[in-house]
Amino acid sequence: MIRLSGLSLPLDHSPEAIAPAICARLGIAAEALRGWTLFKRGNDARRKNAILLVYTFDVDVADEAEVLARLAGDKDVRPTPEMAWHPPVHAPDGWSGKRPVVIGAGPCGLFAGLVLAQMGLRPIIVDRGKVVRQRTKDTWGLWRRSELNPDSNVQFGEGGAGTFSDGKLYCRVKDPRFLGRKVLEEFVRAGAPDDILWEAHPHIGTFRLVTMVESLRETIEGLGGEYRWQTRVDDLELDRRGDGTLTLRGLHLSDGSFLEADHVVLAVGHSARPTFEMLHARGVHVEAKPFSIGVRIEHPQSWIDEARYGRFARHPDLGAAAYSLVHHASNERTVYSFCMCPGGRVVAATSEEGRVVTNGMSQYSRAEFNANSGFVVAIDPVRDFPDGPLAGIALQRHWESLAYEAGGGGYKAPGQRVEDFLAGRASTALGSVTPSYKPGVTPTDLSHCLPHFAVEAMREAIPVFGRQIRRYDDPDVVMTGVETRTSSPVRITRGKDFQSLNVTGLFPGGEGAGYAGGILSAAIDGIKLGEAVAQSIVRS
Repeated sequence: MIRLSGLSLPLDHSPEAIAPAICARLGIAAEALRGWTLFKRGNDARRKNAILLVYTFDVDVADEAEVLARLAGDKDVRPTPEMAWHPPVHAPDGWSGKRPVVIGAGPCGLFAGLVLAQMGLRPIIVDRGKVVRQRTKDTWGLWRRSELNPDSNVQFGEGGAGTFSDGKLYCRVKDPRFLGRKVLEEFVRAGAPDDILWEAHPHIGTFRLVTMVESLRETIEGLGGEYRWQTRVDDLELDRRGDGTLTLRGLHLSDGSFLEADHVVLAVGHSARPTFEMLHARGVHVEAKPFSIGVRIEHPQSWIDEARYGRFARHPDLGAAAYSLVHHASNERTVYSFCMCPGGRVVAATSEEGRVVTNGMSQYSRAEFNANSGFVVAIDPVRDFPDGPLAGIALQRHWESLAYEAGGGGYKAPGQRVEDFLAGRASTALGSVTPSYKPGVTPTDLSHCLPHFAVEAMREAIPVFGRQIRRYDDPDVVMTGVETRTSSPVRITRGKDFQSLNVTGLFPGGEGAGYAGGILSAAIDGIKLGEAVAQSIVRS
């Protein structure tokens, strides 16, 4: 098979136009084309009056060797690569060794547990939260009744933070082994729509993620895996060697029990602050890492569709439009859009009492009235929180607490019209753009719950973005604060063997350890961790 990339056709082309276009691109006669399979489809909307669909096909031709030789210098024509996942090892029949443990049931932990189970190692998965259906009820308790469960919310529980998001399934990590394909195929087997295999920017949405997570849990359990819900890891049992390095011996759990373990995947997510504090106190190597801070900004989705697609707005092959923006401000700060959710809503995402955190989510249909995106400013430890590995956590908590106060309590979020934000005055009412955040939005002055340098950079960026996306800077556009959980504020450093730099047997990964950003990259990292653990166990 030949992989043909970058084949462009008009938006409203007929299905019959595909075969001639493939033949023309490869320079072959019609009878030499035996068939094709869609691998990827995206769009090119740079010219709004002539939007193109851009395809990648796997093509079967009569003389593959001749075509590849003739087009050897063409980067868009190459042999179709082998994309199947092959387990590097498998536990021997009847294996009864010490079972690996996975801490955290988000995308990283889920896929670490899945591949460990598929390799016959019967993992134990421990999570402080609840199964996804119960967790969803607790999350709605915050949104509808202002009742927070600190152990079961947007951040904690089965599926991780990605469950209450747009369900985006693309990332920018290099993936030479096509582990992302393994993730997508497992999702499809778990009930995801087939189109995630070929859409250039696939997404699932919260409701579908719930059922998929349940299906993957059933798969893991069917292969001998075990889950322990509402169980927090409170401490590590470590042996210290003469050279100062540490060896993991087991886990002290919140129910008072001790779980013996010498191979542990640490996949706790970016909001596991007590765990980060415990790891640091126990001597595990932790360092501060950059993250970003800002707000959620909302526009009517129809405005974004029209700005991006012109007369083709709402075309069924295009769906709800997205955007990606960046501005390097004069105060040497970078402002950018983050986790853009077309046709979605802003959600309450705190995991700690007395603090407000915003995030975005949408369903598979992306059919809700507003688009929302993080509108954030990058910060770094050296410049902004130099006081140790956990200083970023303290910074997040500071601004989240001020946001709670500015919102007036009850987990209401502070909000502001763009016109008022740019003018430096508090909003006393909101305008034509209705915010979607629940439990509710309090008009106020967002500059009181954001760093001064962030406010300055954001005020500079808004009109710049307005020149790129029409009506981005409309006076009534609403901003809701604060967005602080863009990524983990720490990195739990690891070596090439995926183990902690100074704790043998501890395998940190995913967003919480600073090695991923989003569902797909975290799941890919989970596969790598599972493989590393399996190889260490089976080959030892």
